[in-house]
Amino acid sequence: MPEPVSSRRLPPLNALRAFDAVARRGSILQAADELGVVRGAVRQQITLLEAHFGVTLFDRENGRLVLTAKGRAFADSVGVAFGILRRASAELAIGGRRSIRLGVPSAFAVWWLMPRVAALQAALQDIDIDIVPMAMVEPLAKRADLEAVIMGGEYRPMRDITAIRFMEDEFGPVATPEIADRLGLAAGVCALAGAFALASRSAPTLWEDWFAEGGHAPVRFAGNREFEDLLLAIGAARSGLGVAIAPRTAIGEDIDRGLLVAPFGFIRRPAGYSLSIRSSDVKDPALVRLADWLSAAGVEQT
Repeated sequence: MPEPVSSRRLPPLNALRAFDAVARRGSILQAADELGVVRGAVRQQITLLEAHFGVTLFDRENGRLVLTAKGRAFADSVGVAFGILRRASAELAIGGRRSIRLGVPSAFAVWWLMPRVAALQAALQDIDIDIVPMAMVEPLAKRADLEAVIMGGEYRPMRDITAIRFMEDEFGPVATPEIADRLGLAAGVCALAGAFALASRSAPTLWEDWFAEGGHAPVRFAGNREFEDLLLAIGAARSGLGVAIAPRTAIGEDIDRGLLVAPFGFIRRPAGYSLSIRSSDVKDPALVRLADWLSAAGVEQT
């Protein structure tokens, strides 16, 4: 590899953009699609960046690019830097008015956050909140376009990411009263063996977690249906297709109205809900106000 240039000289911006896109997407093809260039151009920029530093940023494994340890650390920093630039550019374009792009799981957004969004906007005052629903929740480290992400049981600690836990939650099986009666769920968990289990790809381990954390022996369901989004799984349960496993925040209103029942009650999810922000942003006044509001709203919920 060529000798690296002086460490005081910044690498070319296009090379950084290509590196950031490949690091986030995990694919040269997807990075090229995002940037609107051909794959060869992306490869060239990656090679240029590695030559600039004299450091290998990706390992080539079976035709795939995998970040090295140094590459991962650099990718995290580059992602933060681009996020700062995007935010500053947006504020400049709209005359200095601040906005926050917040990624939120779709079901949580519809059933919990949106009914409270007017109160949230009032608390943020002159800060605009842009809520981005996520059918498949991705960690903030992979979403440079977002400033924060709300995560439930999906959260896993990550380098340079600070998680502010703002609310506990519970989860459990839910079904229409008619389905619960037909299956005889009042007899106990073993009656689930006659049910169609409904789940979502966005939270694929909820059933497994419920059996484990509730101390129940897993059952063999009559059938399984998996949906792309938790909202769809809950909608299928509401229509009488089967029994869904869902967080209480997503179906509390349906329980109150009697549209769904929770025959075994709910058990607490250890992870609860957290606001993930970049550690470099922990003192950002706008994000502090968002975290404070969520914490206060979370206390009211419980």
